Amino acid sequence: MRLPDPPRRAPLLLGFSGGLDSTVLLHLLTQQHDELRAIHVHHGLHADADAWAAHCQQVCDALHVPLQIVRVAVERDSGLGIEGAARKARHAAFAGVLGDGEILALAHHRDDQAETFLLRALRGSGTDGLAAMRPWRAFARGWLWRPLLDVSRDALHDYAARHDLRWIEDTSNGEDGFDRNFLRNRVMPLLRQRWPHAADAFARSATLSREATGLLDAEDAAALHAARADDDGLRIDALRTLPPERRARVLRRWIAERDLPPLPGNGITRIEGELLAAAHDATPRFDWAGARVQRWRDLLHAGVIREPLPADWSQAWDGSSPLVLPTGGTLALIGASRFETPLRVHARAGGERIVLPGRTYSHALKHVLQDAGIPPLQRERLPLLSGKDGELLAAGDAILSARMTAWLHEHGARLHWTRLA
Repeated sequence: MRLPDPPRRAPLLLGFSGGLDSTVLLHLLTQQHDELRAIHVHHGLHADADAWAAHCQQVCDALHVPLQIVRVAVERDSGLGIEGAARKARHAAFAGVLGDGEILALAHHRDDQAETFLLRALRGSGTDGLAAMRPWRAFARGWLWRPLLDVSRDALHDYAARHDLRWIEDTSNGEDGFDRNFLRNRVMPLLRQRWPHAADAFARSATLSREATGLLDAEDAAALHAARADDDGLRIDALRTLPPERRARVLRRWIAERDLPPLPGNGITRIEGELLAAAHDATPRFDWAGARVQRWRDLLHAGVIREPLPADWSQAWDGSSPLVLPTGGTLALIGASRFETPLRVHARAGGERIVLPGRTYSHALKHVLQDAGIPPLQRERLPLLSGKDGELLAAGDAILSARMTAWLHEHGARLHWTRLA
């Protein structure tokens, strides 16, 4: 067996789990490429995770391939499920170590492609999802390459046996609780009994879907660019001018760009019927898998669902060091050592008023936030700063009172509110 050459010459980074697939790919790559190193992602989810990392180190040492072991924390409440969360953590680790122009090689094969196609079809995916895994695409600072997508699992097993390779057998692969395992262990064997070339057919359909997607991508990108607002929301008037089929593709592309879980099968229908068709002053929202799309005025906003700033939270802060907020963000005073008198940082309670620069009277903060175009997704996490006398001085770093503006100008300073993406 010989691997195809990657589309460009560059150093290679192999994602090495120690399983059959990546072990075969490692063996093949050592024969064809000189600039090769490997990364093993330690998820910490299995009792044998330390032993797996040690095995990978031994195998790479024997082949004189440098190995980097990266430990990650898998978010169990991300809304992606444990498989999806582990995949996200793994790809983040890959992106973190991939060099400029370097190629990340992964060992997905034809049977993986067929399973991915079926999983996407069961979710009601369109051509984008059914395209499944691409053999080559841009990734992080370099490229992602899957040279085994046309090779079957059986062929990899035969190769490993002929070369007396040792690999890790993950016992959890035999458990049918995970969707992919159920397809692999129950569904695919049954399909092959009736249609021996079922995996080939599914993989071929994925290729055809990918070709169709390529033809649509350029127009989707142009439509998304035209609908995008300055704050990265989407303009509803622009979306409404698109044909429904194009609008659905643009919405899915937007969700993917924001690194949110894929919309469920009814997601587009819900957004169309409940958000796009809503009255101008309504604020409907659609939640799924820990993510949210919300209409506000004439825009759609999307993001991860985050806990609001606790209503009863309050903290004294003198600005000498950044203040870590309960929401995970920070508030910092930049350009000055501290405030002369500590301020109180707290959540919105309702009814607050603020005196803006150039004004002698106060405005309702609610109306100021609306006029400033700050969407509801941000408002509920907005930290307020008040003086010792109770006067509202700032809301985050965008809404500043006349008194706060004057103080910052006098001291050559500014406020900076960093919030979680």
